[in-house]
Amino acid sequence: MITLDDIRPLIGKELDEFELRFKDSMKSSVPLLDKITYYLIKRRGKQMRPMLVFLSAGSHGKIGDSSYRAAALIELLHTATLVHDDVVDETYRRRGFFSINALWKNKVAVLVGDYLLSRGLLLAIGNKEFQLLEIVSKAVQKMSEGELLQIEKTRKLNITEEEYYEIIACKTASLVAACCASGALSVGASEEVMQKMWEMGHLAGMAFQLKDDLLDFGTGQDIGKPVGTDIKEKKLSLPLIYALQQSTYAEKKRIVNQIKNKSKEPEVIEEIFNFVRSKGGLDYAKKVMIEYKEKAKAMVNELPQSDYKIAFVNLIEFVTERKN
Repeated sequence: MITLDDIRPLIGKELDEFELRFKDSMKSSVPLLDKITYYLIKRRGKQMRPMLVFLSAGSHGKIGDSSYRAAALIELLHTATLVHDDVVDETYRRRGFFSINALWKNKVAVLVGDYLLSRGLLLAIGNKEFQLLEIVSKAVQKMSEGELLQIEKTRKLNITEEEYYEIIACKTASLVAACCASGALSVGASEEVMQKMWEMGHLAGMAFQLKDDLLDFGTGQDIGKPVGTDIKEKKLSLPLIYALQQSTYAEKKRIVNQIKNKSKEPEVIEEIFNFVRSKGGLDYAKKVMIEYKEKAKAMVNELPQSDYKIAFVNLIEFVTERKN
């Protein structure tokens, strides 16, 4: 199975340099801010967003200062949205760490998110990276729209398959698309190439979110990883949406009622898991995920032959094979 360790060696120096520059971009003269941003850096995840930026840049030219700024801008704005999301969702743990709002309360968390947003904006404006700022701002706009659409639909638990695709296109795929497009932009690629990279990133991002949805049902995950989060939060993902589509009116009414009133009860979560499996929801979601993955890989395969292209294909493959 492909791992990130198979991909990192090609851009290892760039990722190390990025970490130094990213830390520098978060510095503040306020001790509390420095303490919190240091904590944020420690709890960051797999570096997939900067990896996407560098692989896209390397596939189209020579990675340079603009590529590092693209990766840092995306990471700053993404981290800001996560900090704000934790406040909105009242989440107190993320990736095994306490959230900022859990440790320093909501007011501080919101202000820290605002600070990170401002640092990202200043990074782009200070270096006259206006097109880069436009690409990333478009993604943040889409992410916000996706969150609001999901909140609206969650209240009634009446989301359709098409609405689900619209939500994940905004919430997840738009940021992956921005990574790929901004990487190409950073090395002077044409508008046509940037658009193609945006489309490829969109497809990869859709596959990424579908894999997340499958992992939430405990499919192939590492032992000990929490599952059922979407059900607890009354969010309908594709496996459940499909299962409900295959159900009788009475079955659908019973499951929706369970989600509305008892979604945090372990036995109810297990009942819904079994319902989704029996209706073919997991198999259907996996099929759709593979379709998006193969379309993304096909677009990458159109790029000129290079080590970056090979690593790009491997990263997309990893997206759908990962266990967490």
